[in-house]
Amino acid sequence: MSTLNTNQPYGVNEQQKNNYLFPLTAMTTLFFLWGFITVLNDVLIPRLKGVFDLTYFEAMLVQFCFFGAYFIVSIPAGILVKQLGYKKGILTGLVVASIGCMLFYPAVVVHEYWLFLGALFVLAAGITVLQVSANPYVAALGPDKTASSRLNLAQALNALGTTVGPYVGGILFFGTAGTLAASAASAESVKVPYLMLAAALLLIAIVFAFIKLPEIEAHKEDSHSAPETRSLMQAPHLTMGVIAIFCYVGGEVAIGSFLVNYFGEAHIAGLEEHAAAALISYYWGGAMVGRFIGSALLQKIAPSKAIAFNAISVIALLLITIFTQGDVALYSVLAIGLFNSIMFPTIFSVAIEKLGALTSKGSGWLCLAIVGGALVPLLQGYIADTVNIQDSFFVPMLCYVFIAWYGLNVVRLAKKW
Repeated sequence: MSTLNTNQPYGVNEQQKNNYLFPLTAMTTLFFLWGFITVLNDVLIPRLKGVFDLTYFEAMLVQFCFFGAYFIVSIPAGILVKQLGYKKGILTGLVVASIGCMLFYPAVVVHEYWLFLGALFVLAAGITVLQVSANPYVAALGPDKTASSRLNLAQALNALGTTVGPYVGGILFFGTAGTLAASAASAESVKVPYLMLAAALLLIAIVFAFIKLPEIEAHKEDSHSAPETRSLMQAPHLTMGVIAIFCYVGGEVAIGSFLVNYFGEAHIAGLEEHAAAALISYYWGGAMVGRFIGSALLQKIAPSKAIAFNAISVIALLLITIFTQGDVALYSVLAIGLFNSIMFPTIFSVAIEKLGALTSKGSGWLCLAIVGGALVPLLQGYIADTVNIQDSFFVPMLCYVFIAWYGLNVVRLAKKW
């Protein structure tokens, strides 16, 4: 990894500096699609829980395998992207994710839970490569000072996918209020949606193969630059950012994973699965609205302050979720989505700030931390089994306590680099 090419302060060739619109537009399709795929897990979990008669802990293995792939694949993905470049990294991720979707077909035919977990792992491996490629690429397509705004705009399209996903998945997996799913007692209803996703991923890969994207000069090897002598371990804003990403993804995924079952509790809403699945769209829809708002506000508000404010707001809403019932508990947990909105892209952008030629490696570290989505839901599942589902929300609340601390201290940490 080389040092930052100071002749290209914003990382893109001078003649390409004003050509950001098309590549950014192309990237939004990826953010939308992986958001749609990721949030389908929230509907897949209660579907498989019912089909295979699983405990909460066993059902959360869905998220463990999906987000566990980030832990295993992120570092190799960072190396791959460094060697091949962002475009080829994106193509690789699309093809691998497509293979993962196709593996759902034999999983349904054989009807074994472990095969579903394996398919999810392969699918997530492809999404990981996409994450490692796309996030720093979008951050580099313009001035450094607006990187948070740009990532929030792209993540807003990701949130559009997460908003649509639960509604569509609820209909496909459970049927509608007046119609039972054709295979209510099996996993058959899972097969067609994932085959459709496989086809969509392959189609987008073909399109991207023919798209010309600007190259990021600042993140490439430069034989005229001095070698980078500093280690990422000397960047506390990154190392603490890794923990913050772990906590954020873990908390967000854990909350979303339990919503269908939480809304089914008699003292909360007593909803059937199809109705509860539709409500999850409001949780993720709040994140979409918040990201559009955040994309504008972060051009004027310090990212660190936005992180701290939103984390504290989520802590307050989780306390209401835990200690109340009925509509108050229902709407408080749904409102968390609005404040989750800007956290991932904002934490990501401040954590890789000023890393220069180490940006790709730092991106790999941050994507590695997405393993929080594998471990935190598993811990919450254990608490839900041993205590109750409502008190289990203390687990994600502790995650947001650390995020609030990071927001309040990241500026001081960054000065040490």
